[in-house]
Amino acid sequence: MSNEKEIFVIGHKNPDTDSICSAIAYAYFKNQISKSNCYKAKRAGEVNSETQYVLDKFGVKAPEYVDNVRNQVKDSGLKEAERVSKDISVKKAWELLSSKRESTLTVVNDNGGLEGLMTIGDIAKSIMDVSGGRALADAKTSYKNIVETLKAEVLAGNIDHKTATGKVIVAAANPDLMEESIEAGDMVIMGDRYESQLCAIEMGAACVVISMGAKVSKTIQAACLIISIGCEVSPAIIQLAEEKNCIILRTAYDTFITARLLNQSIPIGYFMIKNNLTYFRTDDYTEEIRSIMAKMRYRDYPVLDSEGRLVGMMTRHSLLEMDKKKVILVDHNESGQAVDGLHEAEIEEIVDHHKLGFVETIRPIMFRNQPVGCTATIIYMMFKEKKMAIPEKIAGLMCSAIISDTLLYRSPTCTAIDKIAAEELAAIAGIETEAHAKAMFAAGSNLSKKTTEEIFYQDFKKFKSGDISYGIGQISSMDHDELTAIVDRLTEFMEKVRPETGLNMLFFMLTDILQESTTLICVGADALTGVASYSGCPVQGNTVIMEGVVSRKKQVVPTLMQAFQS
Repeated sequence: MSNEKEIFVIGHKNPDTDSICSAIAYAYFKNQISKSNCYKAKRAGEVNSETQYVLDKFGVKAPEYVDNVRNQVKDSGLKEAERVSKDISVKKAWELLSSKRESTLTVVNDNGGLEGLMTIGDIAKSIMDVSGGRALADAKTSYKNIVETLKAEVLAGNIDHKTATGKVIVAAANPDLMEESIEAGDMVIMGDRYESQLCAIEMGAACVVISMGAKVSKTIQAACLIISIGCEVSPAIIQLAEEKNCIILRTAYDTFITARLLNQSIPIGYFMIKNNLTYFRTDDYTEEIRSIMAKMRYRDYPVLDSEGRLVGMMTRHSLLEMDKKKVILVDHNESGQAVDGLHEAEIEEIVDHHKLGFVETIRPIMFRNQPVGCTATIIYMMFKEKKMAIPEKIAGLMCSAIISDTLLYRSPTCTAIDKIAAEELAAIAGIETEAHAKAMFAAGSNLSKKTTEEIFYQDFKKFKSGDISYGIGQISSMDHDELTAIVDRLTEFMEKVRPETGLNMLFFMLTDILQESTTLICVGADALTGVASYSGCPVQGNTVIMEGVVSRKKQVVPTLMQAFQS
């Protein structure tokens, strides 16, 4: 549809399986019930190995990555640019602007690169500023432009690849005075006085322009000139004109108009703006260019791609009328966890199962927040409410999300509806939950090929309690020894990066799925003592051993919030 709106459905940064799969499932759901919008699943981070296994299992491509939802120049609906060569005449440029009702011409090279700009104001300036008779030569004006501008007929000479070389003279004086003025290479404008025509040729004029369609003298002495249309020209006259290398043009314009039009044959490359050009790139952010536009006088601005090629024009109007990007948040409702630039976007909906955060909206929205173990469970209920069939692939993704978030029903966040939903979705997808869970967790916990940084940021979220800001990462595994082996290098990494994060404390959960326990690494002033004293859990080095703890959302985050507020 022409007025169809594109709306992003996107999960949190460092996305887990629920964040990715719920975005895909909810985008599908919304597209089935919407008649006016197009919903597209996106992601705000890299796909982890567990999630990639799930996507591959059900043959679904990962959503496109977006690093922010700020408006960019490429989102503004660019206008087609009027592209010209620097060689066209000022007159041609004026005709193009007038016929197209445009204010700016973009001058490009053969590769589409921007060379300059020509505006109506620049054309006016070119006409007013040109003085002296050497302007055509200085601008290396082609005879092709001259012929086109004067609508002239070539009576003698070859104009191909030739440019004006001398000054322009109007032959109003008698021949004796002309001899003192004309130099070799000059261009002479005259009428039908054969004495003047002869003088101009003898003085080595490069071009003689015969105005008012006058006939060229047929005297023997002026045999270098060609006679008017309809008259026979002897071979001798043609031969003599060629020998003199003199170009003869005939125009229907009178001498005054001819002289005035000549300067309009100058190529626009001579006058165009080519230094300190104001242009934008497709990936420039619109908020950052508003101040630039406010200071400039232009209505249109060229837009270049990453290779410097012209792709279109951005207008003041398009910037003012530009809508914010529209997003639906799934699996989170805190701005700190959301894709960058959320403050410049418009939130349409939120579907989440976490505690309420601090996302602000400009108007009331649909906000569905339920205390279940997984966002996919909420989406499952929405399918049920609409009595809508769930496709096999979508069912497989949603089931995987529930298994991941609830650790196959072991997490205290898991509810009865989570389990019912997962088992029904598994039946649709044709999978057995236990076997699928083992394969998922094995894929996600295979740490041998991952760097410490990849492990740390695989599932990392930021939180704030009062004045204390902190981050919590988590990885789950069915291999206890695998988790134990990375404690030291994770601790070292966390101590190194904590100052860079700007957070007061860092925590990392090493969750043993089979033993249903978590080893919590604590980094930052009072991080270890604060957690240990409040939770009552035993300390081992710089870790807190938390038996029966597997959920960040329901067990660890509340513990930390209470510890920091006590």
